[in-house]
Amino acid sequence: MNPLIEVLIVEDDIRIVDINRRLVEKVAGFRVVATATNGAEAKEMLELAAPQLVLLDVFLPDMLGIDLIPYIREHHPQTDIIMITAAKEIELVQKSLRGGVFDYLMKPLVFERFQERLENYRNHLTFITETRLVDQQEVDLLITRHKQPHKAKESQMTKGIDALTLEKVWQVVGQSKDEGRTSEEVGKCIGASRTTARRYLEYLTEQGRVSADLVYGTVGRPERRYVVKGIK
Repeated sequence: MNPLIEVLIVEDDIRIVDINRRLVEKVAGFRVVATATNGAEAKEMLELAAPQLVLLDVFLPDMLGIDLIPYIREHHPQTDIIMITAAKEIELVQKSLRGGVFDYLMKPLVFERFQERLENYRNHLTFITETRLVDQQEVDLLITRHKQPHKAKESQMTKGIDALTLEKVWQVVGQSKDEGRTSEEVGKCIGASRTTARRYLEYLTEQGRVSADLVYGTVGRPERRYVVKGIK
């Protein structure tokens, strides 16, 4: 069983800290180990808690959160960052992405989207932790988030599809050969919720890469089973 991913929440509003903490702890595989309400506290907690992931607000009382990014990159290079902020200025988004943040989420948070992004991060972390050598396809998957063609990127972003998670789902279905997989089975294999797995499976169905058949389980309840096209 993979160890829990430890999270530091950096947010100046105590009420939002509590909300974000509860959201994090609703996602399997994550736990909040520290919180900070300003940049100075954040630096201290980074030293004391050594989290794997920082959920970072842009506007802090003593500094901009984006100005904390280079500090984290220099002093804690193994720590990843997801921005969670109400800031919508494109300059702030660009500066965050250029600083190397993993993701950028707008407030107010919607739990389903928040859960999906944390699951994407967990899948990413599992991949880079377990992989020592990569081929070009795997490198392409790692950088697809920022390098894929505009139309493909726009299509996937509107559907909330992450390339790494999509590839994991595709591999799970492919490995099942002609037996196919249900969304619940795929979710268990990739460590995601059934709802998330189904969204990716339906996306693959829309793309014509898999087909979905309605079958009946042992208790008579119909369920969709997904099979790679050309296998059946």
